[in-house]
Amino acid sequence: MKNSSLIINATLATAIAILFYLHFSSKKSTVSATTSNSAVASGNFKIGYFEMDSIENHYEYFKEVRNTLRGKEQDNGRQLAEMKNTFAAKYQDLQKSAQSMSQAELAGKQQELMQMEKTFQNKEQMLNQDLQNESFKRLQEVKRKIEDYLKDYNKDKGFSYIMTNAPDLVYLKDTAYNITNDLIAGLNSQYKKK
Repeated sequence: MKNSSLIINATLATAIAILFYLHFSSKKSTVSATTSNSAVASGNFKIGYFEMDSIENHYEYFKEVRNTLRGKEQDNGRQLAEMKNTFAAKYQDLQKSAQSMSQAELAGKQQELMQMEKTFQNKEQMLNQDLQNESFKRLQEVKRKIEDYLKDYNKDKGFSYIMTNAPDLVYLKDTAYNITNDLIAGLNSQYKKK
């Protein structure tokens, strides 16, 4: 997931670099009637950015999603700890009474413990998969809300691109194009209305 995000960001950075190169190297090219080409040709090409860590820390809906996911993760941890404790108690009981059991009883108890361990592993895998699916779904909802808000926000701002600041991707940024505070205020305002 992280690698695919890095690849997408690198591809976007390459595309932006090519656009800048084409923009500044060919002033003699003809300008078409489309808005985006005229914006690039007239020098009005702007890229806005926002700090994702600020969104994560100040966007109320994102904080709610993060808290919900943490709560689910803690609940999963409690369920698994309960299962481990039950297993440990049965294991200790078996150790204490193993000498007084027949071979068949001992084999039966060992089989029961092996089944409990298998059940624990299956439950752990299922809970982790459910949490991963829920996390992906909820974070996609956050992303969609940000994208929808940015579409409205940009109607009168005129940015050609708005992207998040990624430490390994952006080496220089002009804070004049930092829209993080506008984005947080707008997203929170929109979230409170619902």
